[in-house]
Amino acid sequence: MTETVPKDTIPAKALVWLLVSFGLLLVPQWDRLPPWLIAACSVLALWRWLGQGGRFGLPGRWLRLVIMLGLIGAYVATVHGRFTVETAASFFVLAVGLKWLETRTSRDFYVLFFILCYLAAVNFLFQQGVLWSLLNLTATFVLLVGLQLLNAPQAPNALKAGWKRLGGLLLKTLPLVVLLFIFFPRMAPLWSVPLVSGQARTGLSDQMAPGSISSLAQSSERAFRVTFGGEMPPPRERYWRGLILDRFDDGKWTQWQPEPSRPAGRVLSDGGVGALKADEYDVLMEPTYQRWAFGLDDSRAVSRNVEETANGLFRFRRPADTAVRYRLARTDPKSNVQTLSQLDRQRYLHLPPKGNPRARALAQSLRQEHDSDRGFVNAILQRFRNQAYFYTLRPPKMPDNSIDTLLFEAKRGFCAHYASATAFLLRAAGIPARIVMGYQGGSPGEDGRYLIVRQYDAHAWVEAWLPDRGWVRVDPTAAISPARIESGLREAVADEGSFLENEWASPAKYGDIALVQWMSLKLDAINYQWQRWVVGYQGQTQMNLMSHLPGNPSLRDLGYLSAGLVGVAVLLAAAWSLWRQRSGQSADPVQRLFNDWLRLLRRQGLEPRPARTPLELAAQAAKADPERARMHLAFARAVNNHYYGSGSFTPEDRRRLRFLLRQMRR
Repeated sequence: MTETVPKDTIPAKALVWLLVSFGLLLVPQWDRLPPWLIAACSVLALWRWLGQGGRFGLPGRWLRLVIMLGLIGAYVATVHGRFTVETAASFFVLAVGLKWLETRTSRDFYVLFFILCYLAAVNFLFQQGVLWSLLNLTATFVLLVGLQLLNAPQAPNALKAGWKRLGGLLLKTLPLVVLLFIFFPRMAPLWSVPLVSGQARTGLSDQMAPGSISSLAQSSERAFRVTFGGEMPPPRERYWRGLILDRFDDGKWTQWQPEPSRPAGRVLSDGGVGALKADEYDVLMEPTYQRWAFGLDDSRAVSRNVEETANGLFRFRRPADTAVRYRLARTDPKSNVQTLSQLDRQRYLHLPPKGNPRARALAQSLRQEHDSDRGFVNAILQRFRNQAYFYTLRPPKMPDNSIDTLLFEAKRGFCAHYASATAFLLRAAGIPARIVMGYQGGSPGEDGRYLIVRQYDAHAWVEAWLPDRGWVRVDPTAAISPARIESGLREAVADEGSFLENEWASPAKYGDIALVQWMSLKLDAINYQWQRWVVGYQGQTQMNLMSHLPGNPSLRDLGYLSAGLVGVAVLLAAAWSLWRQRSGQSADPVQRLFNDWLRLLRRQGLEPRPARTPLELAAQAAKADPERARMHLAFARAVNNHYYGSGSFTPEDRRRLRFLLRQMRR
């Protein structure tokens, strides 16, 4: 059932670099791959390594078939019939893992080499940050080093020479790559495949049941970054609206009319439309796998990849499965001509017929004391300010009549608890109300040039309908814990020490350490510019940049320019190669020194005879130039040792050759 790897097929050194590259290429998908798949790939790769020297037999044909069918069965049971780009990428990784068991000859090495190159390209579907790109580039370099070791395993200093050769090739091609990146026309693809997997990756959800939560999990992952054309708004105005929950039933808030599903389509990830105006702001949002976008109150859409809804929210045409950049503009506050239809009024007043009796009685009592809707709202906020209510990330569970329990017994909760209670009281008093989900706050990036909003900035607040003002924001958290709004979550829960308590490796947890904060902001700034100007360098952004060139070139002009750059590069490479060939230049540094020695002999009036060995040429030179005979002989012996000796030729030997050549020239 097992067989050994034939000897002298794939060199062990080359196989090691191939295995290392495979391990590096798995890292960008580590959080997406099922744990069993990571373990299976690790075992298969280790099995191949143990079988290299015949210490452990590789499986035969029938055993390989059994292993393949077993792993494919596990894959089918894992995906549950879902087919997306994520599940396809997982199956591709599984196929690569199985390929290790039949990698025996140099031909198999080449097949796996190209497969791993494709895996490096697949990684960019999921990770596009600058560090992930560097990791992918490193894995590709490791692959190329392994390819060189496959073809020259016994060459002296093969590993060092391989890295040096790759570095030289990179430096030679980098200018052309940069120019093509800038000028090659960025046209929209004819078709695209959505990455949507049905798994929301944002910190928000389209439902909220605060009574069932006993501890709020936090995440320091970025939600989005914002660059303002004018001054950055103060913290109390940084309410980023995302979605509205307007139905309360069985202790849970949901959407009365769920958002209609849209067919999969392409989302324009480029929202750049020229320089930012004073009232505009750019949002670079991380993938959420949802259609909602985030914006401030009284904003309008500027870029075409986002559209405004009737409730003043913003939506993409399909779920955002990649980083998306869009632009909004702040407008004057809406006038008082807003209206609320009778149907909408009933929807925003709806409550279950039973439940939370004490909260209903409190609402009726406060209503009798305050005739105006504005006075009733102020009374609720004043109650939260004056009584012993606390903002905490460790609230007790309140499964039954959760609003009564919060208002009269526990008096401990976070934004979702207090928003739910406030909306319930408003509706019980006959005031239309709804809950808004989004983010509040954000911390300045490097040098305060942009704003970073993270998942722990997720927030819930209430909007109440007042006849003379329309929808008005009512945030009970601001009354209970002003520090949460003005200074952020860290300051609000500093006393209980619950900020990012489960994320000990997050730099945001150690924001009070200056060095950690500086490094975190510096890295984020690099990633931000990378996302904006490299990953997000697409059609509109490219045309905005090209508009600064003379003649304002079109896409057709850029196509001609790109073709010209490639043609010039090919001509220069051909001319360089022809010149080196005619001048006797060689890639081998010893050969170049040997050619310099021959030119020196010709300048001294000695024409070297053809088909002579270096020692014979040295003897010929000694007769014509006895004074330097010993140097000619030493030079010839060193060249002979390089090409025909059994030992390795070190950099010290090359330096000695250069020294001898300089002495002879003098």
